Amino acid sequence: MGTRAGRAAGAANDAAAQVCDTGPGTAEGIIAGDTTADVAVIGGGVIGHGIAFEAIRSGRSVVLIDDAPGSGASWAAAGMLAPVSELHYQEEQLLELMLEASRLWPGFATALDAGAAGADSPAGTGDLTTPTLAVGADAADRRALADLREVQQACGLAVEPLTVREARTREPLLSPGISCAFDIPADHQVDPRLLITRLAGVLGAEGGSFVRRRAAGLLWQDGQVAGVRLAGGGSVRAAETVVANGLGAAALEELPAGLALPLRPVYGDILRLRVPPHLQPLLTATVRGMVRGIPVYIVPRQDGTVVIGATQREDGPSDPHAVSAGGIYQLLRDAQQLVPAVTELELLEATARARPGTPDNAPLLGRVARVDGGDVPGLIIATGFFRHGVLLTPAAAALCRQLMDFTPDPRWGGFRPDRFSRIPVTSGDSPKKEAA
Repeated sequence: MGTRAGRAAGAANDAAAQVCDTGPGTAEGIIAGDTTADVAVIGGGVIGHGIAFEAIRSGRSVVLIDDAPGSGASWAAAGMLAPVSELHYQEEQLLELMLEASRLWPGFATALDAGAAGADSPAGTGDLTTPTLAVGADAADRRALADLREVQQACGLAVEPLTVREARTREPLLSPGISCAFDIPADHQVDPRLLITRLAGVLGAEGGSFVRRRAAGLLWQDGQVAGVRLAGGGSVRAAETVVANGLGAAALEELPAGLALPLRPVYGDILRLRVPPHLQPLLTATVRGMVRGIPVYIVPRQDGTVVIGATQREDGPSDPHAVSAGGIYQLLRDAQQLVPAVTELELLEATARARPGTPDNAPLLGRVARVDGGDVPGLIIATGFFRHGVLLTPAAAALCRQLMDFTPDPRWGGFRPDRFSRIPVTSGDSPKKEAA
């Protein structure tokens, strides 16, 4: 299994580097550098693509900068749009942002479909709107999920208990030995790989440009950010620069003096498996389980595959894409407890990526304050989305557009990227320089 998984993971990594090449549709959409635009977006994950899409919808010209678009955390993401299931204790402020993103998703998808009419990209984003099922394996898991439901209900969220028989009527391949089940109608999913490909195609069709280079640092002029300096030479000058390159954000040179971006890599292993014809559909809805206190999820795809994930570790592997053997074992073991037929599936891919975490597990999203009470002109930070990048994409895109329009929404002030910085940026200070 390990050898096959390794070969599949290697092939998937090669494909990841190409996932957005089909987006622009023509070579004219790809530029080498030394260009200008209204907006420069650093980072080609789902967040960066979503922000670029919203910016181009606003009538602005956009350049998206990434040397390997779509190959980072977005490549490994399961794509669950799950504000209810993803509620964690003491993260109630983040819940409001997740609920807002969930509310925005239908309109975001509709706009994307409309833009895709003239784009050379595959149809659909793999969206699945069937309710999510939360299930527990044993009595302790049942108590844990019941306790979480009390917190969810206190926040006004709909989580309804089901009998095991009701759950197995909806999903016949669920184990008869599960201890409990809950219906979560508000939680859905998309396929992040299809989503990024669709976004890239729409951006190219609507005049967006792509720079397949690494961003080395920010450009400054007259005390404001004026664009992006590219590794190896060249630049993209822009009225607004959005830093949305995940863990790479903190390594950019010429960040504002005094700005701390405390990002940490949180690694996750995730599996993709093919469902044999005689077992299709394995599931019709996402199943989020608790097995001996450990979370696991099984997400069905429209192409007859499923995603099983995801571990969470901060072990600092020798290779950031190294897959944990123990992680694979844990995922398959726990998924099989909930859906025994998992043992009959065909392993296609084992993937690991690092997600950008922050001290409070909330994103760094907004402008950077200066000592004089204003903000650094021309700069927006959008990183640190941890587990929630796909879900929060429409909200991050809308917030960035509001900032560009100088109409910020005060509800999201608590996510400012400078909230961990001790020293506000002083007007006229030279930016700091860090190793790229």
